[in-house]
Amino acid sequence: MASRVENELTDPGRVPEESGLTPESASSEPPPHWKLATRVAFRFCFTYFTLFSISNQIFGGLFLIPKVDIPDPGTLWPMRQITFWTAAHVFRVTHELVYKDSGSGDKTFDWVQAFCLLVIALIITAVWSLLDRRRENYAAMYKWFRLFIRFVLASEMFLYGFDKIIPLQMPFPYLTRFVEPYGNFAPMSVLWWSIGASPAYEIFAGSAEALGGLLLLLPVTATLGALVCLMDMIQVFMLNMTYDVPVKLFSFHLILLALFLLVPDAARLVNFFFRNRPAARGRQWNLFRTQRANRIALAAQVAFGAYLVGANIYQAVQAWHEYGGGRPKSALYGIWNFDQMAIDGAVRPPLLSDSDRWRRAIFDFTDGTSFQRMDETFANYKSSIDEKAKTLTLTKRDDEKWRAKFTFDRPTVDRLLLDGTMDGRKVHAELKLIDRSQFMLVSRGFHWISEYPFQR
Repeated sequence: MASRVENELTDPGRVPEESGLTPESASSEPPPHWKLATRVAFRFCFTYFTLFSISNQIFGGLFLIPKVDIPDPGTLWPMRQITFWTAAHVFRVTHELVYKDSGSGDKTFDWVQAFCLLVIALIITAVWSLLDRRRENYAAMYKWFRLFIRFVLASEMFLYGFDKIIPLQMPFPYLTRFVEPYGNFAPMSVLWWSIGASPAYEIFAGSAEALGGLLLLLPVTATLGALVCLMDMIQVFMLNMTYDVPVKLFSFHLILLALFLLVPDAARLVNFFFRNRPAARGRQWNLFRTQRANRIALAAQVAFGAYLVGANIYQAVQAWHEYGGGRPKSALYGIWNFDQMAIDGAVRPPLLSDSDRWRRAIFDFTDGTSFQRMDETFANYKSSIDEKAKTLTLTKRDDEKWRAKFTFDRPTVDRLLLDGTMDGRKVHAELKLIDRSQFMLVSRGFHWISEYPFQR
């Protein structure tokens, strides 16, 4: 089947070298004939992949404008209404659908919308096949659609690739992760923070993804680029499946896009990798019949690819300084142990459970403070620190009216005194800074020589 599709996806602008014909003189050759299965398959792929690509984050990735948030078209009218209706009447979903700002690509909304796109694509394919049943082939349309898919896939490889090359997607573990019991980690957190703890590996993984995108930009390297993207996305998909990362649906579609690009070269790849036979020369997917027009088209592809690369790098660098590893740190940055804590003058207040007693204060971000309780759970607050007035103000994220205010003194670098009022009770606390380099995750580093495995 693969070789048949490869033979039928003929480029009418490509002329065999041995023919001695120019593209213009070859235009009188009869057009290739695609079998019915090939024509129907192309109609479906064209419809479904186009609908999918313009319904989600791919749309914004193709037309990336730094600092401009382009909403996913699938969350707008009419697709949002179609998805809501299908969820309620076909799948009997009774809960309110989350459709934006969740960070998950595996929401009920996403799965239902994928079903809607599949049904719409099948209907369009059926109608298209009926109305256009006499057409011999879609060779010209295929070339342009192949170009579209190349840049669709490349844009996402750049997005995820540069977010790893500039270690942003999986940051180095936040301070709260240093003191949280490993058993409390969700599988996704295990994956996220283990990769984040090794920036070198994250950069390597991102480079592999960006390489696939770069190779897709040029027609001559597109097949290799699709192979690299396929390997990258299979690895990502397996991680998503085994660590419960909610990008399973999207990463699976990126695999499909890479496979779509590889279909015309399937027979060549099988000959090269498995049958120990010479691989025929690859097809030249010329968009136009004149060399001048094709050179202009190539220059346009390179320019658009450079725009995608530049925009993604710029956006990743800005994010790195805004909320990544290069972000501003809290004025009291660090993990602080409570050496002593008195409430209303009592060092050990009666009837105070472990869930109400603080063990550590963690200052990491400029706008947030976390307190770890004796039972290892965390209380997270929005916070602001005034270094001149030496005040710390806390508010609850779900109750803006709630407020606690402390004055602080730092007599030495590793000592902190807090005095204030919280929940109507006076609090005095004395804290000591934990040396961050004491954590093995920070201090162990890399070793070429290890007499014994160092696994702790």
